[in-house]
Amino acid sequence: MLRIAVPNKGSLSGPAGEMLHEAGYLQRKDSKELVLVDPENEVEFFYLRPRDIAIYVSSGRLDIGITGRDLLLDSGANAEEILQLGFARSTFRYATKPGTASGVEEFGGLTIATSYEGIVAKHLADNGIDASVVHLDGAVETAIELGVAQVIADVVETGTSLRNAGLGVIGEPILTSEAVVIRRTGAKADDPKVQQFLRRLQGVLVARSYVMMDYDCRVEHLEQAVSLTPGLESPTVSPLHHEGWVAVRAMVPAKEAQRIMDDLYALGARAILTTAIHACRL
Repeated sequence: MLRIAVPNKGSLSGPAGEMLHEAGYLQRKDSKELVLVDPENEVEFFYLRPRDIAIYVSSGRLDIGITGRDLLLDSGANAEEILQLGFARSTFRYATKPGTASGVEEFGGLTIATSYEGIVAKHLADNGIDASVVHLDGAVETAIELGVAQVIADVVETGTSLRNAGLGVIGEPILTSEAVVIRRTGAKADDPKVQQFLRRLQGVLVARSYVMMDYDCRVEHLEQAVSLTPGLESPTVSPLHHEGWVAVRAMVPAKEAQRIMDDLYALGARAILTTAIHACRL
């Protein structure tokens, strides 16, 4: 069986479970379950702390895993990302009180508090900065107020927590993160079970990004309509009972669907419908 590590809690857990369910895999119904076997799909899921997943995968005990890019890099594990999943996006940045420093080049001699010691230490080394790094688990915003550090490095989403603590972000982002599928570095790249798993997840990503659009169009306007809905290879075009009309079907990006419908209507197309795509293979 393919052995897969899945986040057991936190911001990664729910979306990962939803994506796996959409991809046709069984998922646990009880959050206390640590292992779930899906015999029909020949997969065994192990629910682990997100921070530990890269370590387990790098050891070779598990074949692949779902975790955050930030957690993968911070672990220093011998693992690599092989598919971006598009959820749990975040930006990792430095922050401090106004007047302390304006950029990483001014961090020399300062202490930086973070929950991601590995990422910060490497970033400082890459920039030739000699600064101290202290590891804290969560709520690093208070480190400056309590005198533990002069600078913090943390995940920033809206920045509200930082502003409430009287802090502001400085410098460029250290990295941008999202949920990713990982495997041990050097593992067999063409493992058929892994490739099937990746195809299923890629199918979910495409299904979430596109809708199927159907509409009726006059023949003389077909080329203009097709230019708006080119599909992937090309749209399906079928003649209608009424002469001079055709039915067109094509996949279109979901975020552009309303604009495309407006343009088609202005062109004379009618009976314009969109339907969700639940699964696909490209």
